[in-house]
Amino acid sequence: MSWQDRIEWGAKILLAIVGYAGIMMALSLLRKIERQSSYVETAAAAAGKAADAALLQAKAIAAAERPWIVIEAVKVAGAENEFTVAAVNRGRSPARLTAMAGAYRIVRDESELPATPEYEKGTNAPFSPILLLPGESTKLRSFSREEVKTLCDAEAMRRVESWEARIFLYGKVRYADLISPAGGESHESGWCCWYIHGRQKSGMVMAGPESYHQHT
Repeated sequence: MSWQDRIEWGAKILLAIVGYAGIMMALSLLRKIERQSSYVETAAAAAGKAADAALLQAKAIAAAERPWIVIEAVKVAGAENEFTVAAVNRGRSPARLTAMAGAYRIVRDESELPATPEYEKGTNAPFSPILLLPGESTKLRSFSREEVKTLCDAEAMRRVESWEARIFLYGKVRYADLISPAGGESHESGWCCWYIHGRQKSGMVMAGPESYHQHT
């Protein structure tokens, strides 16, 4: 073998060694990149879970601090057979009542009420806002034996007094959550009462399907 051939052979061997080393370095780099990508994906997943947990916690805190309007039927003190439907703020922050709606039905029982509450036209229009601090209440409507006469004709009165029919009063109130951004989040509380009209005494209790008592 001439010295030229030896030089050529040595160069080929050197190129092969250098090429092999380059391939091994490339493979090592690819493994490192793969491991780093796995670390990044794991870190991203952990960060996503932490963000979801923080969001859930924030929502829970907001729900705990927001106003909650609860509807109650109470007897008017000193007035026989007269009752009031009142909105009470049972939450931890102020609420602004912005609208209300209402209606009544004289039916055999609550199964004859519409599946979805149907309100009288015009009663869902905004009224003068009412601000309720935590623990405060306001009257939504009152009802007495005298008003029964304005709702019932002779036949309806006979059916009510003989317990063949019942008088249901129902409605809803919309209110704003003042602690939320952008002017306050809107919520609604629905209610339904059964006015129990006896021959001598009357009463009022919360009643009606669940769909009439929705809270948002």
